[in-house]
Amino acid sequence: MPKIALFRSLGGPENLKIEETPARQPGEGEVKLRVQAVGLNRAEYAFMQGFYLEQPVLPSRIGYEAAGVIESVGPGVDSGWIGKPVATVPGFSMSQHGVLGEEAIVPAAALGEYPAQLSPTQAAAIWMQYLTAYGALICFGGLTRGDFVIITAASSSVGLAAIEIVNAEGGIPIAATRKSNKRAELLALGAKYVIATEEEDLPARVKEITGGNGARLVFDPVTGPIVEKLAEAAAYHGLIFEYGRLDQRPTPYPLASALRKGLSIRGYSLHELRREAPLLAAAKKYVFDRLADGRFHPKIARTFPLAQSADAYRYMASNEQVGKIVITV
Repeated sequence: MPKIALFRSLGGPENLKIEETPARQPGEGEVKLRVQAVGLNRAEYAFMQGFYLEQPVLPSRIGYEAAGVIESVGPGVDSGWIGKPVATVPGFSMSQHGVLGEEAIVPAAALGEYPAQLSPTQAAAIWMQYLTAYGALICFGGLTRGDFVIITAASSSVGLAAIEIVNAEGGIPIAATRKSNKRAELLALGAKYVIATEEEDLPARVKEITGGNGARLVFDPVTGPIVEKLAEAAAYHGLIFEYGRLDQRPTPYPLASALRKGLSIRGYSLHELRREAPLLAAAKKYVFDRLADGRFHPKIARTFPLAQSADAYRYMASNEQVGKIVITV
């Protein structure tokens, strides 16, 4: 029987257990994946705690991003998929289709092929991060050459993907991280500037960097009180994307800055791309092409075996990593 990760009550990684369960077969519109690697995301940590967009149905599976090989397909799915290496595009129900384990049943619509030179570990570290950043910055943000972009939680996998995308489009990425211990690595990974928000005055530094104009785009998964500083650092008619909730404290609306600058502050998630097939197809091609020619390089922070899945999520909670944490199966 395949081993899969399950949690039976809400809480932290201590509730995550590896259990043997009967093998399943794919249903209508589904495929069975022999999992080789699973990339971890903050979304799963929030899901375990009951703070995510979807509420878990207990006992619940977990996991959004798997790389593996398709073993079988359900009714209505092209059998040509069988035997192909793929990686899953997040946006499905984790309770129903969680991928952390030796096998996973996922919707065929969630499949994404990846360039042949990528390993399964690298392939498990592409779709969530690059598509999330692409959707906000390019699809909805209209990123153009010369745009200053503030990227908070910059050492996360999505933050690093955003840095690569901003550079690829000729923008200027300003990485924001809590402490200065990650400064050198973020600069080496492409950030033009790094601001340690617990050690520096973020609005003052952005004003200095941008010649007093502020940043046109802000890409923020933190929320909470920092939003007021981000609004102060934004440019006239700036656009702030809020795509997470790392800080569980209330998020104030920065009315004074919004009125003074005509700011737009909007919620955003990868689900916006998933709902529009043409947008998703264009996004996947953009990412695939740049992975294939070497312009994009997924950064792996650390790998863990399946048996240490709880430890992998604890490591994520420590905020020590730079890049993606991947569980190998």
